[in-house]
Amino acid sequence: MASTTFSLSLSTLASSTAYNSGNHIPTISCKSNEKSSLCLSSSSFLGSKLNVSRRTSSANPMSMRNVRVTCSASVLPSALLFDCDGVLVDTEKDGHRISFNDTFKEKELGVTWDVDLYGELLKIGGGKERMTAYFNKTGWPEKAPSDEEERKQFIASLHKRKTELFMVLIEKKLLPLRPGVAKLIDQALEKGVKVAVCSTSNEKAVTAIVSFLLGPERAEKIQIFAGDVVPRKKPDPLCCG
Repeated sequence: MASTTFSLSLSTLASSTAYNSGNHIPTISCKSNEKSSLCLSSSSFLGSKLNVSRRTSSANPMSMRNVRVTCSASVLPSALLFDCDGVLVDTEKDGHRISFNDTFKEKELGVTWDVDLYGELLKIGGGKERMTAYFNKTGWPEKAPSDEEERKQFIASLHKRKTELFMVLIEKKLLPLRPGVAKLIDQALEKGVKVAVCSTSNEKAVTAIVSFLLGPERAEKIQIFAGDVVPRKKPDPLCCG
């Protein structure tokens, strides 16, 4: 059997995943000459070739995309790799952004990231890097230290608190899985296809999403490769997200 791997990532289809809506899901169709191959049109998706097209609003290029994925297959892939944000669950706009803002408010930093600004900030991989770049550009809060090393610790503490608040949202299941995700994962696991989640997000946050939203039985079969397990984040090829 040929060894193929699918990587499912809406972030590769658009410049930002922050504006994907759970009300619209990717349309996936498949063509195959073999009955053993799986297609989402018949309750599954697995294949070996993907053709992707998308449409954006000319008035608002950051608005919801209509994504169509066509796959043709003769063999099962050896692995199915999911991005997290915007693929498993719509986390960025209504999850991470809200948690960042709640953290800034708690620390009385006088900072608020609106939807449009956060869409631009998502071009920077990693939450700590995102905050650092933002403060370097707009000016550091009065409560932030001036020493560079102390600033790194300051950013790390903000990110830690952001992650704690974000996980509360996950634990309360306020950010549901995108439609069809659990079913697709179940089909892959039933066919012996390895499943992993690869994301630049914090490992603790990704683990919480997989555990709470997919359940412990699925979670123990899914490997997680997060942004803080590699020395350099995207676009470095070492990064998995």
